[in-house]
Amino acid sequence: MQNLISKIGFSSKNQFWGYLSVVMSGQIIYSAFEAFKGTFYNMLLDVFQINNTEMGILFSLIGSAMFFYVPAGWVNNRFSVRSILISSLAVRFISMMFILLFTPSFKVLSIIAGIWGITDAIFWPAVVNGASLMSGDHNKGLAFGLLESIRRAAEMGMNAALVGVMALVGGTVLFFHGAMIAFTLLIVPMIFCVWKFVPHNEMEVSAGESKNTAALKGLIHVLKMPTVWLAALTSLTVYWIYIILIYTVPYLQAVFHISTSQAALFGIINTGAMGVIAGLVAGTLSDFLFKSSIKMMMIAMALTAVCLGVTIMLPKTPGMLYTNMALLMAFSFSIFLAKGIILAPVAEAGVPKQFSGSAMSVGSFAAYASIFWAYALNGWIIDNNDPIVAYQKIFGIGLAVAAAGALCAIALMILNKRREPETVAQASLDAA
Repeated sequence: MQNLISKIGFSSKNQFWGYLSVVMSGQIIYSAFEAFKGTFYNMLLDVFQINNTEMGILFSLIGSAMFFYVPAGWVNNRFSVRSILISSLAVRFISMMFILLFTPSFKVLSIIAGIWGITDAIFWPAVVNGASLMSGDHNKGLAFGLLESIRRAAEMGMNAALVGVMALVGGTVLFFHGAMIAFTLLIVPMIFCVWKFVPHNEMEVSAGESKNTAALKGLIHVLKMPTVWLAALTSLTVYWIYIILIYTVPYLQAVFHISTSQAALFGIINTGAMGVIAGLVAGTLSDFLFKSSIKMMMIAMALTAVCLGVTIMLPKTPGMLYTNMALLMAFSFSIFLAKGIILAPVAEAGVPKQFSGSAMSVGSFAAYASIFWAYALNGWIIDNNDPIVAYQKIFGIGLAVAAAGALCAIALMILNKRREPETVAQASLDAA
């Protein structure tokens, strides 16, 4: 066991279990609600006793996390990863159990969803920061790749297990309600694991300086760093294209008229299983072949641009269906290579370790900002064009964004290379 742990970059069992605790906390907190929205959407409506519009409002309120990511950078500087994870898990546990036991009104649900949005803005940067810190000074790519693969595998496994059990005992709302309670209760042992295995990282401050002031100075320092913003912009392009990937199933249905069962199978492989595999592959290649997640990101984005370019040029005749599907799978794998390490370049942007929490907050803000426009833009294009023309335009936008992402990654590599002599000189000065 110790040999295997060492091979994947962890120096001890405690470090490995701490890393797993961070990663799984980033999945378990969402497992009883957000993770159900694709597979059990209608069941959620029944349990919460709301309609589609109200559900949309709840998800929008949760998505308000976007507005709080940057100020949450101060919180992630000021408080330890362990304390943020434990408090966030506790907030979700208490609020979720309240919902499931008392079925509150939509107004109360809206307040809770807003609290979840604020909590998530603080919690998620702590997860990615924790994954970075628990991986040590090396193997950042593998740490982020495993974060993506483990979370996706856990979500797929838990949902698949629930589908299987419900198929045997009957998919009643009452049983699903009980399953939501069971999944929520998993938060309790998760809190224990975080408390036991995740160390308490303290921010160092100068004599006479308060931690509040130091945390604010750290956030301002990070906001002034060009490398952080380049890494964040690279991450933004990745998530924008990931949103475009979601439209590959509707593309096959609208252009090639595949059946519902074919579409479902393709979707499971292309937007589910690919993520599990690609995250691990991306992390391994980043650390052991390219020695840099930024290089891995650049190559993945270049491959994405090539895949989308060939997809655009391919004929849209029935006989080309399987060729198009193969290209879309290649597109999926390439963008999941990038998404698997989406925030790893931020960890390589030269941010002082004690301010890495705010760097991850800024990176998260930029990475997921495309949610504000990508879905609406794609929907508008589809509604106002013939299917083939619409998807050609969407894939064309994806190609341009992928090329921009590759250029951002190249620019970040150049900046980091210029920064290396300064880093070496500072390290020598510190040693002296």
